[in-house]
Amino acid sequence: VTKEAGLAVEMYGLGCAVADYDNDGFDDIYVTCFGPNHLFRNLGNGKFQDVTAKAGVGDPSFSTSAIWFDYDKDGKLDLFVCNYVEWSIEKDLFCTLDGKNKSYCTPESYKGQSSTLYHNRGDGTFEDVTKRAGLYDPASNSLGVAMIDYDNDGRPDLFVANDTQPNKLYHNNGDGTFTDNAMTAGVAFSEAGVARAGMGADAADYDGSGRQSLVIGNFSNEMMALYHNEGTGLFIDEAPTSTIGKASLLTLTFGCFFFDYDLDGLPDIFAANGHVSDDISVVQQKVKYAEPPHLFRNLGKKRFEEVTSKLGKALGQAMVARGVAYGDFDNDGDLDVLIMSNNGRARLLRNDGGNQNNLLRIKTVGTASNRDGIGAKITVKVTNQQKVWGVVKTGSSYASQSELVLTFGLGKAEKVASIEVLWPSGRVDNLQDVSANQAITIKEGAGMIAHQPIVFARP
Repeated sequence: VTKEAGLAVEMYGLGCAVADYDNDGFDDIYVTCFGPNHLFRNLGNGKFQDVTAKAGVGDPSFSTSAIWFDYDKDGKLDLFVCNYVEWSIEKDLFCTLDGKNKSYCTPESYKGQSSTLYHNRGDGTFEDVTKRAGLYDPASNSLGVAMIDYDNDGRPDLFVANDTQPNKLYHNNGDGTFTDNAMTAGVAFSEAGVARAGMGADAADYDGSGRQSLVIGNFSNEMMALYHNEGTGLFIDEAPTSTIGKASLLTLTFGCFFFDYDLDGLPDIFAANGHVSDDISVVQQKVKYAEPPHLFRNLGKKRFEEVTSKLGKALGQAMVARGVAYGDFDNDGDLDVLIMSNNGRARLLRNDGGNQNNLLRIKTVGTASNRDGIGAKITVKVTNQQKVWGVVKTGSSYASQSELVLTFGLGKAEKVASIEVLWPSGRVDNLQDVSANQAITIKEGAGMIAHQPIVFARP
C-alpha cells in the first residue's frame, strides 16, 4: 500500500523517527536520508502527505538517526537529527585493506557535519535552532542518539554517539540551550582515552539504581560500552570487566537497546552486528562481515549472560545487520525484534516463550503534554520492595524506531500496587492495584481510559 499511502517517494533513506508532531492523534513519519530528509504527515485516512518543504525540516546533509522529544516542555515535539560526513560520489576516495581492492574509508577521511535541532513552532513549521541551542558542531560524525535524563532534573538530555570523534552528552539547561558534558562525565572516550566508532545507543536503568545508564555499539576490536551512571555526574564503563565486553570485542555493533525479553523485570540488552568491509576477513581472520547478534540476559547485580546460542537457530543466524527495533507485533505480551540488513532482507524475530512471566503494557496519551506522552516517566511499583520504570521515547538504537508503548515485566506478580506517570508538563497521575497481563492506556489528567487483556499465544 506504499503508493496508495503517499509514501512512494524516491529517496536514499537511512532511518526514521515516528511521533505525532502536530498533536492531532495520528503518528507521523520522519525519514532520514542521504540528501534531503522527508517528513510525512499522517492524514488519518490511511494516507500521508509530504510536508517537508512546508515544515522546513528537509535537512540536506547525510542524516542517520533522529529523535522526537520536547526539550523545552511546551507540549510540542521538537526534532533532533544526527548528521554524518560530507560525502558525495564526486568526493569519494579510494581506500583499500589489501592494497588492491576498494574498501570502506573511515569517516576521518571526510569532513564531519553538525547535527540539527528543529524547534516546533506549533503551526506546522519548525525553526533551525542548532546554533542558538549551542549544538552546532561541524566536527561531529553522528550515528546514534538517545534521550536520557542523566541527572534526574526532569529535563530531557541527549546522548549522541559519534564515529571516530568524541561522543556527546548534551545537558539540557532548561533555557533552550545545551552544554556538552561528555568529557567530564566520562562518556566521550574509551577508558584508554581514545574516541571509538560509536553507532547505536540507548539509555535505561538496568540495575535498579534509579538512574539511566548507557549502552553503545562500537567498532570491532573496540567492544561495546556499558556506561553505568554513578549518580555523581560520572559514568563508568562496566563492559571491559563484564561478559558484554568479552563477547563484543570482535563484533561490530550498529543498533542496540535495552528491553526485557523474558519479562522478569530486568532490562536485557540486544545488539545487532555486521561489519562495514566485506573483505575484512582477508586482513583480520577472526573478524567476519556477517555476524550473529548478541542478546545479553540481565542476571541482576550488574551481571549479564550471553544467551544468543540458547534461544534458537533464528536468533543466532549471521547477518550484516544495521538498524534494529523492538515491538510486540503479534500482541502476545512479549517483545519481538526486527533487524535490518545491509543489502539484504529484513528479519522479523518472533519472541516465543518470553511471556512465561507476567507483564503490563502501557500506552500514554498526553493533553497538556505532547499527544504521545514522549518524555513521560512511568514507575510501576510491583511490591513495596520492587519497582520498575521507563520513559516513553523515540530515537535510540541506530536509525530505527521501536514502539512507543512501554512493556513492563513483572515476573510472577499477578498485580501491581501502583502506577505513577510523571508527565513532561509536570502533572502526576497515579493508579492503584492494577491487574497484570493487560494493555492499558493512560491519559494525562484522566487516568486509565482503556484496557484489554493480553491474549497469550498457544505454545
